[in-house]
Amino acid sequence: MKNIEIAPVSRIEGHAKITVQVDDSGNVSDAHFHVMEIRGFEKFLEGAAVEEAPRITPRVCGICQTSHHLAAAKATDNVFGLEPPETAKKLRELLLLGQYIMSHSLHFYFLAAPDLVLGPESDPALRNVVGILKSNPELAMMAIKTRKIGQEITAEVGGKPISPVTAIPGGQSRGITSSQQAELLAKAKETVGLVEKGFEVAKPLFTQYSEAIELLGPVESHFAALTNNGDISFYDGDVKVIDAAGNAVHEFAPDDYINYFEEKVQPWSYMKFPYLKQVGFPEGNYRVGPLARLNIINNIPTANASEMFAEYKENFGLAHNPLLYHYARLIELMYSAERAVQLLEDDSITGTDIRQHLSEPLMTKAEAKESGETKRGVGMIEATRGILIHDYETDAAGFINRANLIVSTSQNNLSMDIGVRETAKKMIHGEEVSEGLKNQLEMVIRAYDPCLSCATHAIDGSSPLEVDIFDSDGHLLKKHLI
Repeated sequence: MKNIEIAPVSRIEGHAKITVQVDDSGNVSDAHFHVMEIRGFEKFLEGAAVEEAPRITPRVCGICQTSHHLAAAKATDNVFGLEPPETAKKLRELLLLGQYIMSHSLHFYFLAAPDLVLGPESDPALRNVVGILKSNPELAMMAIKTRKIGQEITAEVGGKPISPVTAIPGGQSRGITSSQQAELLAKAKETVGLVEKGFEVAKPLFTQYSEAIELLGPVESHFAALTNNGDISFYDGDVKVIDAAGNAVHEFAPDDYINYFEEKVQPWSYMKFPYLKQVGFPEGNYRVGPLARLNIINNIPTANASEMFAEYKENFGLAHNPLLYHYARLIELMYSAERAVQLLEDDSITGTDIRQHLSEPLMTKAEAKESGETKRGVGMIEATRGILIHDYETDAAGFINRANLIVSTSQNNLSMDIGVRETAKKMIHGEEVSEGLKNQLEMVIRAYDPCLSCATHAIDGSSPLEVDIFDSDGHLLKKHLI
């Protein structure tokens, strides 16, 4: 028996490894995707005022900060029973689109493209952003510019380019001016052109690597995504779940997710394994993200993305192969740019009615303790990597008693694990494994664009992590066992 270890898995957010067990005959007996990080944000939130959650949770990750900001804001809206005005919803959606433009361009061009542009078995010293710059500097500059525009949208609408702050209970803390609207509209229109040019370069790659698309990461699963009457929807919508054949299995409101999604732990990873409760584990495996969204929706309501989507569906139908996440990501990148143009061409986005306030004050902490009342709020959005859920329970004064974050990457965890194992069984025969073959196992993971900082938690009490929380003067406030 021999163990093959790939550590770390490169060009992903976070720390992980792949292990492959090869028997004495040279065949793969097992393989796993291991996540070694522990993040304690669910515990950090306990005791905090719920209105602070949209400011605390963006610190989970420097890539997914906007997604956590908005999911937390929606959960907080629910706790207080507030409905943001339409202008606030449009601003929040625009803020989320800035995240999509930044994140999708970063992932495809800089993390995934080196495998496709330079080849899976190319020199690892060049199979990275440096290689892209050398082989196709024009493409690299387009990618940099696209990502920059996404960050500029985040900065203008969210108040900061990293860890935005403007989504607050009941709406937004500030709007945008007519001059900001005009500036951002010009940039959004420029992004449409940049994505068009990038897609012209990228599209032939999916034909060139069609064999790899079929071979790498084979897994069939259910899929889950938000949709608005069949249209693609990132900020709002009901959840639709389909099976591996495309049949509708569930449709439910975000608040009801707990009746459909369950989480399981496994001994080889600190990341949980969500599954469909009514199907069971592991048969209830489901995937989220770009591939899932395009499998579930019927329509993309913007011109260029709609045309790209129609061609994608004609060529791939109900897509299961994880490398097609990359293709789906490019279609969503186009939609994000076009939808940003739509929102910015609507003058109501500069409106001043951007927040609903509480109609009466909350209880004091003493009153809340005496009453024993609790409140619950669920915030769900489509983060770039898939459905993101923030679920908070508070006391009547609005202080968090319990928090659960079900992150997109964790919902793809079982599929990544299966994909690595099945790919290894297909491709590894004998003890000698080339660097290029190891990279193809990494490509399975990269296809999902995992964000491990967002997704990891302690598995159970068997691997405890004690966290000490201090105040600004260095006094110990409390200890948490995670």
